[in-house]
Amino acid sequence: MADLDRDVDRQDEVPLVGDGVTQGIVRVGDTVRRPVRPFTMTIQAYLAHLRAAGFEGAPIPLGLDDQGREMLSFVPGDVPREPLPPDTAGEEVLVELARLIRRLHDAAQGWTPPADATWGGIPGTQGASSTPDDEPPVVSHRDYCPGNVVFRDGLPAALIDFDLAKPTTRIYDIANAVYYWAPLLHPKDRSPAFADLDIPHRVAVFADAYGMNAGQRHALIPLATTMIHRFHVNMRAAAEIDPVFKRFWDEGVKDRLPRAEAWIHDEGPAITARLTAGP
Repeated sequence: MADLDRDVDRQDEVPLVGDGVTQGIVRVGDTVRRPVRPFTMTIQAYLAHLRAAGFEGAPIPLGLDDQGREMLSFVPGDVPREPLPPDTAGEEVLVELARLIRRLHDAAQGWTPPADATWGGIPGTQGASSTPDDEPPVVSHRDYCPGNVVFRDGLPAALIDFDLAKPTTRIYDIANAVYYWAPLLHPKDRSPAFADLDIPHRVAVFADAYGMNAGQRHALIPLATTMIHRFHVNMRAAAEIDPVFKRFWDEGVKDRLPRAEAWIHDEGPAITARLTAGP
């Protein structure tokens, strides 16, 4: 693919600034260029599979450019920033996000990663398994923070930044999504538009739109509780060795995650009760 941009001038590069985790990302025309990391070609293979399976809610992998950078198609749309605006708090957002993730899971199910697959992760962690339940593994996104969800016409339409993609399970991926979008946070740590929302109801809306089965509904909150604890442990470890994650930690993560752990311990039973209630 390098010949596609042999004549691109650096003046045509537009920096793309997100949450600051990955530096050096630029847009060139209808493409995005990113620094190559050890997991780049594994993710390119995964994205190629998703496209071949008919999933259109992710960037198209385009190989490497003539400067040795990863090339992806640019995904048009709007990416919300914190604090999330009121129009992202509607139930229709949860419905469309759930349907998008269900399509991703269905497209990815059955894909066998290359024998030499390499996966990304949080600095300082030891590659802990993200599949503590009994579901079959599926390679999926695993990081549905608002900065990775592209909106069109006010609704989620695509996903970007697959740096944390790796083998996981559907239920773990769902837990990650509702953590950010229900959200599974103490009210003081939510964006103002989300502070007073009915979280058990919102999780049930997501579950219904995704088509979660009975086993997944019973397992979701226990798994989410474990996941939030892992977030806390991993972010604390990353903050000790990585300046970007230290900034996240100091700017509020060190307080937000303990509050989230306490909150889900207290409120989790009500969410499970709502999820598993009969019609």
